[in-house]
Amino acid sequence: MLPNHEAPAGLDANLSSFVLDYVARQKSGGTHLKFFTAYQLPVIPPGGLDQECPFNSRMVLSDWVAIRVIELTYNAWDMKPFAVDLGDSGKPYVWDVDRRFMIRCELDAAFFHLYGTERWEVAHIMDTFPVVKERDLKAHGSYRTKETILEIYDAMAKATETGEPYKTVLNPPPGEGPRHPARD
Repeated sequence: MLPNHEAPAGLDANLSSFVLDYVARQKSGGTHLKFFTAYQLPVIPPGGLDQECPFNSRMVLSDWVAIRVIELTYNAWDMKPFAVDLGDSGKPYVWDVDRRFMIRCELDAAFFHLYGTERWEVAHIMDTFPVVKERDLKAHGSYRTKETILEIYDAMAKATETGEPYKTVLNPPPGEGPRHPARD
């Protein structure tokens, strides 16, 4: 039994993070992940996000993560039960590629912090994703994903040091993005 309704969102974000993917690739000898290896992955346990958000002391970490996961996953009406389980009873969010990119980068930067990853380690880990790098270079002329994650990572580190809450660059902030029109 999961300890709170945000736990599935935290697990979803954790399993989708670059940092966990990196660790999984270090433990895997090929293209398949064996069950015994999956059991060894450093997944943050249920309840592990039920703490004050280190870069926004006004929020619990599980809520900060859940808001972002809801906006990333609730883009169609068939996802409404999942959204309701996470506390969102509104209409689905509009699929916005740029917003989704920034939200994913915020989640990745947050998980790098949660794993205690140093900035130079974040840069190294991101360099081990050549397909992401190649696609970014082709589409944007730079390794945009790495650069954005590092910028957000730095902003979160500063927020943690100063006690000033991390402020997203998204306007409106995650959880308040545009929604689909009502159904007929």
